Parts: sequence; C-alpha cells; structure tokens
Amino acid sequence: MAIKNKLYFLCFLFLLFSFEINAQETPAKRPLTEVFIALQKQYNIQFNFAEDSLEGITIVPPSEDLSLEAVLLYLEVNTLFSFSNQNDTFILVRAKDKSFELQQLSEIILSKYIVKGINKLNNGSYEIDFAQFDILPGLIDTDVLQAVQAFPGIQSTNETVSDINIRAGTHDQNLILWDGIKMYQSGHFFGLISMFNPQITQQVNVLKNGTDVSLTDGVSGTIFMETSTKINETFKGSLGVNFIDANGFVDIPLGEKSSLQVAARKSISDFAETPTYSNFFDRISQDTEVENNANEIINSDQEFDFYDTSLRWIYNITDKDQLRVNFLNTKNELRFNENSTISAIETSRQSSLSQHSIAAAIKYNRIWNDKWQTAFEIYETDYELKAINANILDQQRFQQENVVSETSLKFSVNYKVNERIQLLNGYHFVETEIANLDDVDNPRFKSLVSEVLTTHGLFSQLNYKTLNKKTRLNFGLRYNYIGKFNKHILEPRLAFTHQFLENFSFEALGEFKNQNTSQIINFQNDFLGIEKRRWQLSNDADIPIIRSKQASIAVSYSKKGWLVNVDGYYKYVKGITTQSQGFQNQYEFAKSRGNYDVYGLDFILRKQIQNFNTWLSYSYMSSNYEFMSLPEDMFPSNFDVNHTITFGAAYTLEHLKFSAGLNWHSGKPTTKPIAGNEIINDEINFKATNSSTLEDYLRVDVSALYDFKLGRKTSADLGFSIWNVLNKTNEINNFYRINNGTVNETLQSSLGVTPNAVLRIHF
Repeated sequence: MAIKNKLYFLCFLFLLFSFEINAQETPAKRPLTEVFIALQKQYNIQFNFAEDSLEGITIVPPSEDLSLEAVLLYLEVNTLFSFSNQNDTFILVRAKDKSFELQQLSEIILSKYIVKGINKLNNGSYEIDFAQFDILPGLIDTDVLQAVQAFPGIQSTNETVSDINIRAGTHDQNLILWDGIKMYQSGHFFGLISMFNPQITQQVNVLKNGTDVSLTDGVSGTIFMETSTKINETFKGSLGVNFIDANGFVDIPLGEKSSLQVAARKSISDFAETPTYSNFFDRISQDTEVENNANEIINSDQEFDFYDTSLRWIYNITDKDQLRVNFLNTKNELRFNENSTISAIETSRQSSLSQHSIAAAIKYNRIWNDKWQTAFEIYETDYELKAINANILDQQRFQQENVVSETSLKFSVNYKVNERIQLLNGYHFVETEIANLDDVDNPRFKSLVSEVLTTHGLFSQLNYKTLNKKTRLNFGLRYNYIGKFNKHILEPRLAFTHQFLENFSFEALGEFKNQNTSQIINFQNDFLGIEKRRWQLSNDADIPIIRSKQASIAVSYSKKGWLVNVDGYYKYVKGITTQSQGFQNQYEFAKSRGNYDVYGLDFILRKQIQNFNTWLSYSYMSSNYEFMSLPEDMFPSNFDVNHTITFGAAYTLEHLKFSAGLNWHSGKPTTKPIAGNEIINDEINFKATNSSTLEDYLRVDVSALYDFKLGRKTSADLGFSIWNVLNKTNEINNFYRINNGTVNETLQSSLGVTPNAVLRIHF
C-alpha cells in the first residue's frame, strides 16, 4: 500500500507540472459534469456515470495537451472516482468506496452489453447497475427480474418472474439471492412483477455458469441482487406511483460512519382499479377457480393486495470493520367469496390465497491487514404459501400450506498472496426445514409432513489475474456433506477470461452444482390453481438430490460502438422428477426420476451511435428429457424453445429516454391427442410427448422516461410504457380434459396490450 501511495503521489506531482499550475495563478474550477462534456467532444468518448453522484463536485479542467490515459489518471487523482477505459470508447465512472468484499473486484470487459448500465464482467457474470441504467422496452420502473430476461438464454415462457428459465432449467433451479439471503419467493401478483423493490436494489449479477465456490444451489443459474454499499452523506429519498403500486424510499445518513436505507411499496387496488391492475388480475386468475367455479356458484368480491418493505443498515465500526443488517418483509393476498343458494338459503363463504416471505441477515467484515480479510454472515429466511378453498356445495373447507424455514451461516477468509493471486477459503452451514399441510374438515382429513435437511460445505478458490488485467482465472472446489444421507459431493468450478488483440476476449466457464430443494405440482388445482407449485426437500429416493454439470465457451469483439458476443454451452442435470416439470399430458400424475440435457448458442450484436443504441440477440437451444420409468426413452423438454430472437433500440437525450423492442420465439412444446382416436378406455390418447408446439410467440413493447427539475434539490421522473403494443394474443400454455365424452382444449393466453405510467419525485 505504501508503494501504491508513493506512485499516486509521484503521478500527482508529474501532473501538476504538466498542467503548468503555479502558486500565483490557479485556474478556475468547473463542475465535473461540464468537464466530462468537454472531454467527450475532445477525445470522442463517452463517460458513463450516475448524474446525481456528481452533483456539486467541481475540478480544475485538465490540460488539452494530455493524452486520454493521462487525463484519466489526473481525474482519478483529483476526484473520489475511478475511471475504467473500455477500448477508448466508453469510460465507466464509479465511486471509490472502501470495499469490504472478499473477492477481487471484477473488471468490466464489455460495457453497454445491451444498454447503458448492463455490462459483462471478467468472471463470466453479467452486471446490471441501476445507478447507471438507461431503459428497456416495456419497462419504466426498473423491475429487477424482468430486466434479467433481456440476456440471451434467459426467458419466461409464461411471461412471469416466478417462472424464469435459464437454459431450459425450471425456476426452482435458480439461486435467487438478495444481499446474500436466499429467497424462496420472487414475485408479486403471483409472478407478474418482481417482489424486490427496485429503489433499494442497486445492482444485479447474473451467472449462467462458472459460479463462485462460496455459493451453493442453483443448478441452472444464479441471480444475485445487492443494495448499495455507499454511506450517503446527505439525506435522499423518493416517492413514486404507477398503475400498480405506490412506493417510497429514503437513504438516511446516521453520522459519518453509518446510513440507513428503507423502501416500501403497496398495491393501489384499495384506492383505484387501473387497466394494468385489471389485466394482471385477469391473467393470474385465468382458468382457475377464481375465474370459473361450478355452475351453481357465483364468485364475488374478488380482492388482491400486495406490499413489501426492505431495510439495509451499514455501520463502519472502524476503517477495518463493517457491520451490515438487512431485513425484508413481503406479502401477496387474494380473497373472494363463493356464493350459492342451498335449500332456498343464500350461503356465502370466503376462499383465500396468501404468499408471505420474511427474511433477515447480519454480515460482519473485517480487514485485518493488507493480506487478510474475513467475513461472517448469517441469515434466516422464511416463506409461507397458504390457501383456503371453501367448497360451498359440499360444505367443505380445504386448507393447504407450504412453509419453508432456512438458516444459513457462512465464514470466509481471503488471503492476498500478491498483486496477482488471492486465496478464498470458507465454511458454509445450511439448515432447511419444509412443511406441507393438507387439511380437510368434512370428511375430516389432515396430513402434515415436515422434513429437515442440513448441509455442511467447505470451499477453496484460487483467484489469479495478470498485472495488466487482461487475463483472469478463478478455479476452486466446493465440498458438501449431507449427513442425513451420508452424501459427500465434490464440485469443481472454473471461470477463465482472456482479452487479446485489443478488441477481442475469450471466456471458458465450467461448474458442478447440486441442490436439495425443488418445487413440485401434485394437482393442477392445488392452492386454487394459481400458485400450484410447492417446495419440497430431497429424500434421496423418489425425490433425489439434483446435480448438474455444465461448460461453455464464448468469444467477444468490441470496437467503435460495435459489440459481438457468441456463447456456446452444454448442460446436463440429473435428479429431476416429473412432478417438478409441470406436465399436463399423459404424465401429469406420473412419478418418475430422470434427467435432461441441453446444448445451445447465445448470440448478441449491438451498435452504439452516439445517443442511439440498437441490439439484436438470437438463442438456439435443444433440450431433451430422459426418465427412468416412462414408456418413452427420450423426448423434448417442456422448455425446449428452439429459437428466440430479440430486437431492440434505445434513444437517449439529456432528459428523455425512449426504447422499443420486439420479442419472438418459437412455440412452446405441447402434446396433442391423436386426431380421430382421441379417447381410449375413458382416457385421452395422446401423440408422442411434446411432438407438437404452440403457435410462435410475438410481442412488441415501447417505453419512454422523462426527467426534469422541480427545484434546486428536487427532481422528477415521468414515464409511460405499453406492453404488447400490437395486442397480439399469444398462446403460453394449453391442456386437454374430457368433458361429456369429448376432448376439450383449454388455451391460456399472454397479457394483452397493457399500459403503465409512473411519476417519481426525488428529493
């Protein structure tokens, strides 16, 4: 550290003389934003920064005779920001906050991967920085889990954030973390919007492969959300309202060493019913008991409500010690009355469905010296899904519950060998309890099954990077012991990146992973047919431990606003069950273990021309199942969507952002009855499994956002978006049932044209 400080001091002296600064005449300081604008014109570059972070900062402009490299060094020495040069085109500006993280900070190798604020890092992950985020088609309130679907290879075939498929994986195969806490719920409106408040969630990292050894679970991918690590020196806040909810956020400084962030959000259904709310409600209740009940029953007084509250507190105890506390509480609730006339008496009973998550975490970081750092973190996360189904004709009440309670403890040690090598070692303990309740009052029946599983993990990883930061290698091994099954599982992980020929980069990723939890569907009408998936622990028998292997190779090119990235991959996952895959054909009630594999290619082409940005992405994927006890040896996966194309454009002015995009993919696999011979022995006679597809999916979205000043310290955002501008009816699912001796098809459709608007005031 002493050598580094001396180098900075010498550079500073050199720059002082280079700028011919003398004691008699000091050039006038100018706002840093104005300096950036002048430098952008002089060097034909673009600075990427959060405008509010530069407010009130002034600096003496650098000399016009300096090279770009010298200018960036001058700025870094004379400001509290670091500057990362991306191929002499984009300059990423970030605050030089004190870092308490154990890993080497990942470097950006591809900036503006899709739009500003979305970057690709040299550890194989993708980063969404909402402090610098522009705008995506159809999104004006930066929905965290909708935004991650902009990456090739990630999509939701049913347009929800509670069913995100990463390279043909099911949603339960995704590890979703909020400041290190594993979350078992991801959406409001039972999946139509993210439950993670975008005002407090500042950054998201998405990993499809090459995961760090300190993380477990998530055999298909990891979505890691983080709050800001910056201690704000001044009070900041915002209030906003859109067609779905009202929300607020405050960042409160508590002295020089501490700050508290609080965010809250609640649906506005108690006050108004907007077109967006109506479309969302119709979508989640489609073909469920909420929408259609028995002929003798009339549903009334349908109500839906959600809220969430998030908290993050940071306290820098000393320059070497930091304490962080997180808390999250979120809930969805749906209620409706079932009404009927029984024996000339009008009768009414209420049915309901609720989804509730509450979580808390404490993390303590300690920097012992220039070589050693440690971190200790503990969290508790709880999830409850509860339904009460009032069968008014049979005078029956059916109660169902799915409850998850998990405790995690992790201790990590990071040792810096030298400027190129760091070693990460640690221990991870996880205890997960899952309970399932089915309770019927008439005739009396009750089933309560509760299971507990504990896992002990040891991990070690070598992080290597060259001094010029062109090459980086993360290689490690994770050991997991599951005492209940006496299982020992070793998981190697690899992430290698190398930049060459100035504008090219190569990437190789690989990993082994496992997970002990999965979501299964027993019956399609469970939990009122809305959120029918329930979490369940592995039992090492009919519900095995899920294990995966995958590898990928990618090549990228970036120069003068052009970006090209090609990524080929192969993934193999074993230990899945038919119940976890959502079959609605001849295998709907089958119980079998199996596996799937998937290979594919993700491609993206992006071009930046000053304030205009356009991109085209394409994904090819082929995925097949293999189950042990089913008649068919191998058949296409339920998520085998072979072709996906996304085309988008964004245009940004000083205060106005506009974006439009098209999303197309080939139809989702489905199984149809054999025409002319649909029924045999009172059962549907299906064709080969997943031998047909639904119609191709097509959606066009637009969005616009305008920001303006209301006062010296007050500003506002006004935005408008339209989801599915063409109002195209897209088929997202279908199934068949026998009714009066004939086979009837039920088609479930996507959201129609859905507008949204937002007004947010920042103070």
